[in-house]
Amino acid sequence: MVTVDERLVRARLGDIFELARQVEQWPDHLAHYRYVRYRERAPDGGGVVEMSAYRPFGPIGWPTWWASEMAVYHGDARTGERPRIRFFHVGGITTGMDVEWSFEPRPDGVFVRILHVWDGPRWPLIGRFAATRVIGPVFIHGIASRTLEGLARAAEKQR
Repeated sequence: MVTVDERLVRARLGDIFELARQVEQWPDHLAHYRYVRYRERAPDGGGVVEMSAYRPFGPIGWPTWWASEMAVYHGDARTGERPRIRFFHVGGITTGMDVEWSFEPRPDGVFVRILHVWDGPRWPLIGRFAATRVIGPVFIHGIASRTLEGLARAAEKQR
């Protein structure tokens, strides 16, 4: 299962990268996030994070939960390495999922892409179907698209 959410953010690279990197602050900017907590912190700003968000279905929100190993790559202008944030899900229904936030400077802002890649849950017979038809397009895209939109709006206000 692969989902991609992407958007041009009309803000400075540092602004959108910092908002994305500071995951504990996401609930301040994103109404659909219930909480984000560090279980462990790493020197790069990542660590093991526990996250919970609602996937709205009209007036009702379906609560979701997962834990991820988060790694922050600040990039290096000298080598052309761009900043990125990686998450590897280690808890919850999406255990084993790889997620990468990438940030590409453009003349009119920053192109942000969130890529989710996952083999799906280890459920006999229905695991692949559940991942490609329900979990990916309904839950993962439903939450990631709102997350990107909300953080983009916050970054664009800072400009």
